[in-house]
Amino acid sequence: MLDIPLAARLRPNSLSEVVGQSRALGKNGPLARLISGDQSANWPSVILWGPPGSGKTTIARLIGDNEKAHFLELSAVSASVAQVRELISKAKELKNLYDKPTILFLDEVHRFSKSQQDSLLGAVESGLITLIAATTENPSFSVITPLISRSLVVKLEPLEDADLISIMRRALESNKGLPGASFEDEALQYLAKISSGDARRALTLMEAAVNGSSDLVSLEIAKQAAQATISYDQAGDQHYDTISAFIKSVRGSDADSALHYLARMITGGEDPRFIARRLMILASEDVGLADPQALVLAEATAGTVERIGMPEGRIPLAQLTIYLSLAPKSNRAYEAINAAMKSVQAGETKPVPAHLRSTGAVGYHYPHDDPRGIVPQKYREGQETFYHPTEHGFEAELAKRVEIIRKILPR
Repeated sequence: MLDIPLAARLRPNSLSEVVGQSRALGKNGPLARLISGDQSANWPSVILWGPPGSGKTTIARLIGDNEKAHFLELSAVSASVAQVRELISKAKELKNLYDKPTILFLDEVHRFSKSQQDSLLGAVESGLITLIAATTENPSFSVITPLISRSLVVKLEPLEDADLISIMRRALESNKGLPGASFEDEALQYLAKISSGDARRALTLMEAAVNGSSDLVSLEIAKQAAQATISYDQAGDQHYDTISAFIKSVRGSDADSALHYLARMITGGEDPRFIARRLMILASEDVGLADPQALVLAEATAGTVERIGMPEGRIPLAQLTIYLSLAPKSNRAYEAINAAMKSVQAGETKPVPAHLRSTGAVGYHYPHDDPRGIVPQKYREGQETFYHPTEHGFEAELAKRVEIIRKILPR
């Protein structure tokens, strides 16, 4: 048994053993009913959305352990449309033979193409299968709308450090865990902190630390084990750290470091569509109006990657990464909308001026009638300024324009 990874050996066998996710697993909630096998209401299909190590696979397998349904499992990393159809046919046979529903656990559903996801719709809609899909990405971007509308989306949160320490202590106390091993409290706290809410990562690091020591695992030994296991895991263990370093390198204008992290993600099997989406966000948030062409190029790159796939998709991703790294930077559009929303949320919502209303407007002046294209006309009650342009790139030209406009418009 010790040849099996520690995280697999300690996977909970009942709902009571699950640590964390109290909101998602609340009493009488849909997940609790599915795990208990309660058929008092129709079982919903579920999309479990959460970071690595938050319990998605554990919850799915607990649901599959009940005796009132057949449980089938599929990974979107390797499955084809043909395999999906074969599985649906098997579900029909099981339904006819035993009159039991089939629960299908589809791991990493975001790696399924649109056509692969489409192939599930009929079986989900008819109730032939109850789909339990797991994803680390926002379903709004990675799962087709018809499938989302037929499913309950449950968001799982990263585990708290206290939860991770509880899980690691269970590993020390369980016969299936690390018999005979002992850790300093500081070592457990360190492993919890660097695991960023990922129970699987915490247990993997814990096991590595024990393998590197025949005595009490100290803080220093835990740190050494953590350093020795740093790599990008295509299953997602380093997903958040690496994408964070990538985005921060692009924002910091370090193209070489950005390419290094891009290479780690591509080599590790990261979904290129996820990378492209993050770069689209950055093009608006961090480059913004200093180079408006950045967003156009980011959108074009995302479309290109979607059409050509990998490995060729690495080339436009690298091109965009370099472009955005070297582009002038401005986050003033991002700051402007945040400031405007904060103002609105604080109650700064005075009535729309009479001359701007859609009906009964009196006194509106048409800007094109003025040779400057701007008329001294008030567009809202209030004096707060939200947009403050930089002098970077194209935004420097906008700054000059803003200055002219604000001299004409009444404040």
